[in-house]
Amino acid sequence: MKKDNKKVIYWLLTGCVLIFIMVVVGGITRLTHSGLSISNYKLISGTIPPMNEVEWQEAFDLYKQYPEYQKLNKHFDLQDFKDIYFWEWLHRVIGRFIGLVFIIPFIYFLIRKQLSKPTIKKSIILLCMGAFQGFLGWYMVKSGLVDNPDVSHYRLSMHLTTAFLTFAFTFWVVLDLIFPKKKDIHKPFRNLIRISLVILILQIIYGAFVAGLDAGFIHNHWPMMSEGQFMHETVYIEQDPLYKNFIEGKSGVQFVHRMLAYVVVIFCIAIWIKARKLILTKYQLIGVNTLILALAVQFILGILTIVNAVPVWLGVAHQIGAFILLSAMIFTLHRFSK
Repeated sequence: MKKDNKKVIYWLLTGCVLIFIMVVVGGITRLTHSGLSISNYKLISGTIPPMNEVEWQEAFDLYKQYPEYQKLNKHFDLQDFKDIYFWEWLHRVIGRFIGLVFIIPFIYFLIRKQLSKPTIKKSIILLCMGAFQGFLGWYMVKSGLVDNPDVSHYRLSMHLTTAFLTFAFTFWVVLDLIFPKKKDIHKPFRNLIRISLVILILQIIYGAFVAGLDAGFIHNHWPMMSEGQFMHETVYIEQDPLYKNFIEGKSGVQFVHRMLAYVVVIFCIAIWIKARKLILTKYQLIGVNTLILALAVQFILGILTIVNAVPVWLGVAHQIGAFILLSAMIFTLHRFSK
């Protein structure tokens, strides 16, 4: 039986789609402040939501024991709680479903000997990344159940970035199977794309920082920050010592996110300009053109998100844009790497 066949490719692509859906629902969960609505973790029974009013009341009473209700949401009634519970429950259920979608077919393909040794190794790495991602989700939630009724932006960033990286690696494995033939590599150009990818990942991390600190609700102007300033004074006076402003200060983190956006733009345009001087294959051309288009859409979404003070739909759209831009970058890098 042929190894690494179309069924394997479809399996991994299904994983990519599910991770994408997971990140979108996770974004909605964050933007609707739903992430702390479920304060316990039950792997099996947690897949079933409360089924009657008594169970709903028990879940609500548990929520009342934690800081988010006590410090922020004392005005909540049972219906308000149900609204936020839904998104966190859905986020967790999708996570469990992704685990099953990865594990069960992997075992099946392994038994049927339909995976090559390199794909087996990559699949095991994917399974480990998925398990680690689940752990980070709970680790993040725990940070909002002690004193501060909000999760640590560092843990949120770890959780989100790991999801993006898991998707990127899954997509890379799929591309390895779709394009098994090796070709000559233009190393300087490939290295330019690699550097661009690192900068994009750093930008995604800072996007998570902005989300975790609610830093998108201030300085809702573009291209300048508040009061027509390129760098508002709050960028460097919120935290002490100075460097903390750029990893923990709302204004400082937003400023870095703004500046990194320009750096990403510069590098993507450099890729596009340099690519025009090369003889490209069909898929290399598709990759470069998709990258520049995704960049344009994401940049516009970023501007609209900040000037409108992050409405839920725009915040989610901006996160989807980051996902598509990362996908385009991964595809382009792959086509110039192998």
